[in-house]
Amino acid sequence: MALNYSLFAGVFAVVFVQAMISSAMAEDIVRSSCMHASFPNICIRTLSSYSGPAKTPRDLAQAAVKVSLARARRASAYLNGVVAGEGKGKGGSKRERAAASDCVEQISDSVEELSNSLTELKHLRPGTFRWQMSNAETWVSAALTNDDTCLDGFKGVEGKVKADVKRKMTNVARVTSNALYLINRLDSTRGMAGMDP
Repeated sequence: MALNYSLFAGVFAVVFVQAMISSAMAEDIVRSSCMHASFPNICIRTLSSYSGPAKTPRDLAQAAVKVSLARARRASAYLNGVVAGEGKGKGGSKRERAAASDCVEQISDSVEELSNSLTELKHLRPGTFRWQMSNAETWVSAALTNDDTCLDGFKGVEGKVKADVKRKMTNVARVTSNALYLINRLDSTRGMAGMDP
C-alpha cells in the first residue's frame, strides 16, 4: 500500500510540475508576444485568460482573432437591439438609432472578415503561406476600418447609446488591433523560423 501511495505521489508531483512549467511557458509567450502590441495590457489580459492552447505564435494569432470575433459579435447583438428598440439601447433617439443602423452593417462586415481571417489562419500551408497571411492581414485590417467607421457615424450624436456604442466599439477596435499585430508578427517570424506557424 505504501508503494502505491509513493508511486501515486511521485506521478502527481511530475504531472503538477509539468503543468506549472507549461502554464509558465504559455504566459511567457503571451507576455513576450504582446509586449509591443498597440494595447499590450489588453493583449496580455485577454490572451492570458483565453482557454485555448497558446503555445506558438500561430496559436496566439488565432486566439486573438477569436477574442476579436467574440467581441464583435457581442457588439453586433447590442447594436441590433438598439435598432430594434430593445434592451439597454431602448429609448435611444432617432438619430442614435439611425447611426446604430449604419453601424450594424459595418460590424456585420467585421464579423465576416474576422471569420474569414480565422479560417485562413487555421489552414495555413507552406506553399501558400504568404498569400494566406496577406488575406488574413487584409481582412483584419478591413474589420478594424469598419470599427472606426462605425464610431465615425456617431459624431455629432449625443446620448447614452452613443456612449455605450463608443465603449463597445473601442473595445472591439483595440482587440482587433492587437489581433492584427499578432498576425503581422506571425507573418514576419515565419521566414526566420521556417514554416512552423
